[in-house]
Amino acid sequence: MDYKQQVAQTISSVLDGQLSVEDVYTKIEVPKETKMGDYAFPAFALAKTMHKAPQMIAQELVEKIDQAGFEKVEPAGPYINFFLDKKVFGSNVIKTVLSEKEQYGQNEDGKGGQVPIDMSSPNIAKPISMGHLRSTVIGNSLSLIMNKNGYKSVKINHLGDWGTQFGKLITAYKLWGSEEEVKADPINKLLEYYVRFHQEDQEKPELDDIARDWFKKLEDGDEEATELWKWFRSESLKSFKQIYDKLGITFDSYKGEAFYNDKMDEVVSMLEDRNLLKESRGAQVVDLEKYNLNPALIKKTDGATLYITRDLAAAIYRYRTYDFVQSLYVVGAEQINHFKQLKAVLKEMGFDWSDDIHHVPFGLITLNGKKLSTRSGRVVLLDEVLDDAIKLAQTQIDEKNPDLKNADKVAHQVGVGAVIFHDLKNERTNSFDFNLEEVVRFEGETGPYVQYTRARAESILRKAGDASINAEDNVISDPQAWETLKALESFPNVVKKAAAQYEPSVIAKFALHLAKSFNKYYANSKILADDAEKNARLALVQSVSVVLKEALRLLGVEAPEEM
Repeated sequence: MDYKQQVAQTISSVLDGQLSVEDVYTKIEVPKETKMGDYAFPAFALAKTMHKAPQMIAQELVEKIDQAGFEKVEPAGPYINFFLDKKVFGSNVIKTVLSEKEQYGQNEDGKGGQVPIDMSSPNIAKPISMGHLRSTVIGNSLSLIMNKNGYKSVKINHLGDWGTQFGKLITAYKLWGSEEEVKADPINKLLEYYVRFHQEDQEKPELDDIARDWFKKLEDGDEEATELWKWFRSESLKSFKQIYDKLGITFDSYKGEAFYNDKMDEVVSMLEDRNLLKESRGAQVVDLEKYNLNPALIKKTDGATLYITRDLAAAIYRYRTYDFVQSLYVVGAEQINHFKQLKAVLKEMGFDWSDDIHHVPFGLITLNGKKLSTRSGRVVLLDEVLDDAIKLAQTQIDEKNPDLKNADKVAHQVGVGAVIFHDLKNERTNSFDFNLEEVVRFEGETGPYVQYTRARAESILRKAGDASINAEDNVISDPQAWETLKALESFPNVVKKAAAQYEPSVIAKFALHLAKSFNKYYANSKILADDAEKNARLALVQSVSVVLKEALRLLGVEAPEEM
């Protein structure tokens, strides 16, 4: 039941048509403190039309309101505070959660519409670093959240397997590399060559010309360049998949930039047909002045294509393939201008579906305040970070619960989950500094804290033994349970909000709030005491376990049964 809607209808019914239910609904607030009620309506909104002080309006309206279905309704200065009937509310929430289980919060808002999500997208021949973590885990969580809202997500790993960097890499390999070295340690050796190229071209700028020539050969289908490119790509993918397996993330498509190499001529032809291409200093551009944007550079003076040319081809291909209702690009905030240009060019080409393309930007991860960079060689490998997180989790498990079954599996779930949760609890546009020891703590606002809370709920249920939990017999009078019940009831709206804002942190913050409220309840209540409300308390514990597990799942984090 939408209790906010109930409050809105109650207020609207005594306003004689001055405000619709929808208008009232948008104005209702949630007080910061429970003692001020569960919902509050500010009477300021009526002061002009009723020509009275808000305090007087609040007082008069309370006298007209039918308080049936509420614990009480009272004026508080210019506000009308509504206190819900806690027993009825709690009983309804628990009954709903236990009947729907993991489907709780599921809705069909998306009506099955497809949503391709461009995410992760590491560059071939470079290791997956901490710099790739955000796009990968934000994209994966958004996929799960969109599915929960009735969409059908399509996870696309738009690999960086094309571009001038391959000219640089081939040049470096030809100058300093060996087949034997690459076969022995492919990713690290290829990275070493790439970094060396950028060090040497400071003194030898002619290397850039050689690299440009090699990339042009690759574009023209040169046999040697193509064979080297295929080799670099296959070795890289093997390495990438090992890390994705560790994260528990899969993809529906690995079509990267190279896939669109034979699809760009059509894009250029379409631009020419609409007279959109203009010459500028020998290059081909699309004028975007009317969008207050710089010209979009489609072809360079040497005829080589750019990222935006391939991204135009990719956008058109995805629309034709998926007939998407939304198309998401989980790409760093530094690319905001690029995606504005992409949408503007598509709009100029007559594709109104460009309005359904959404760039989902995110901030940077820094290490000790410094940006991570491949060119300078300051790379923090994601694989190593995950391994270190698992080891830290194992150490804490050994200290807290040395007899734990499947300790290795749980350490993996906790360590990897900690890294994912730490990323997603931050609003995605914010940057943050990474400190592994803070991330893998069992206390504070961490993934392990939420996982431990859920495991605690499962432990309580095991201790209850054969006690049968009846979803119908769940009336709790304990006031300590109120915050937990309210948190549980809010989950379906949290799911909708996370999708509307493309914001996994909404789910992560909810999980922390529910975990904190439940732990407070646990500390102040004798859940297993044999009395008339024991079944109801256990039903609440089971509801918390169900919803915490589902919230963690939406973040791509596993929930161990024991910790």
